[in-house]
Amino acid sequence: MRVTFAGSALPKKGALVVFAAEGAVLSAAAQTVDKNTGGAIKRAIGASRFKGSKGQILAVSAPHNSGLSRIIVAGVGKPVDVTPLAMEALGGKIYAALAKTGDKEAHVELSPAKAIKLPAAEMAARIGYGMRLKSYRFDKYRTKEKAEDKPCLAKVSFGLKDFAAARKLYAPLDKIADGVFMTRDLVSEPANVLYPESYASEIKALTKLGVKVEVLDEAKLKKLGMGSLLGVGQGSIRDSFLVVMQWNGAPASSKEAPVAFVGKGVTFDTGGISLKPAGGMEDMKFDMGGSGAVVGLMKALAGRKAKVNAIGVVGLVENMPGGNAQRPGDVVTSMSGQTIEVINTDAEGRLVLADALWYTQDRFKPKFMINLATLTGAIIVSLAHEYGGLFSNDDDLVKKLVAAGEAEGEKLWRMPMGEVYDKQLTSQIADMKNVGTRDGGSITAAQFLKRFVNDVPWAHLDIAGTAWTKTELDTVPKGATGYGVRLLNRLVEDYFEGK
Repeated sequence: MRVTFAGSALPKKGALVVFAAEGAVLSAAAQTVDKNTGGAIKRAIGASRFKGSKGQILAVSAPHNSGLSRIIVAGVGKPVDVTPLAMEALGGKIYAALAKTGDKEAHVELSPAKAIKLPAAEMAARIGYGMRLKSYRFDKYRTKEKAEDKPCLAKVSFGLKDFAAARKLYAPLDKIADGVFMTRDLVSEPANVLYPESYASEIKALTKLGVKVEVLDEAKLKKLGMGSLLGVGQGSIRDSFLVVMQWNGAPASSKEAPVAFVGKGVTFDTGGISLKPAGGMEDMKFDMGGSGAVVGLMKALAGRKAKVNAIGVVGLVENMPGGNAQRPGDVVTSMSGQTIEVINTDAEGRLVLADALWYTQDRFKPKFMINLATLTGAIIVSLAHEYGGLFSNDDDLVKKLVAAGEAEGEKLWRMPMGEVYDKQLTSQIADMKNVGTRDGGSITAAQFLKRFVNDVPWAHLDIAGTAWTKTELDTVPKGATGYGVRLLNRLVEDYFEGK
């Protein structure tokens, strides 16, 4: 969907969006439209429960004495309710109200009251951003869908006085949305289409944006000693890979260490020999959601030309049972030299991340490392689908991540760590085992990862409950959410870009 900005000009046909505040107080543009249509808006308000409250939507079809197909009145609520995040959510609601009406184009006329502190240009940019995020659809495999069931809204124009500022503010948001959409695409693909080798090929497309991409095959991984990662994929006919992405956007004179992001890329997780139950196993195509977020983030940073040096590393494997599959009780040697007794082959993501984290800190000496993974069902038991689990060895990094998550609506909740949990990983025959007891499963998983980060400031985001949604959200359709791209882009933008 294309979003444009220009000066104020009420259309004579098509779909029009105007606004109202708490108490059904119409904006200046809405008042003009109401007058031009013989009071159509006020009559519709009188016949409804619409109060102009935050996020309310009122649709007026084929208004009298007008060539307009419909008027959408969007409620902004009280002045205090008008925040960037709320405007994005409102944009999503506006898109949902228009998507299947038959209108291919819509015009949004913005004339906010003086009491609203958020500048009109940012209001417009954020509403447009929310509309674009909500417009995502993964429909490449639908061949028999009826035309009337498909969304047709393809263009949205915004009219406001300060349209040049709105256009400038929207431009980087549009690139972030590109990154979110790439993550959603990757996570949505079925595992027979997106497997380690084809996934690596998809990532290579980032070179068009100036990202340097290196693909390390199994021969290189063996030479590096990545027995932990390779053990996970040995039961699959698909080879395993490690893909390294580098975006060098900081000034050439910068001597700052890069920031680094590491993702779990298990393109399908059967559980291996520790086989998962059949029910719901189809969802395991999105067990690469952490890596998808890293790839989408790198696209967003490169797309908006972020002034930062950033590293993205993703370990790509398929966890399958087979004659050569890893067995419970096997011992593998990680790149770090530490040995791991594999008690449960379904605790495979941490084995992939162990080598990816060690490689990243050893090669790049980053300012910090953040890894993302759909790692444990235990985090869903703890936090449901509302928060990502946050584990870290650095309080300052935690503070910045939480603030970025709140600003973007991708919330995090810090979970405890400590020696009492670490003891659960003691093995009788190796340096550690890959699982503890069932109790505190997401915490012991984090304790395992911590053993492979050395002294680098590090955070682990367990996004098992947030990478996919089975319900419609304001700016997210059902399915892959793209969780993590906006959060980490905000972290970089607010705290590390140009620093």
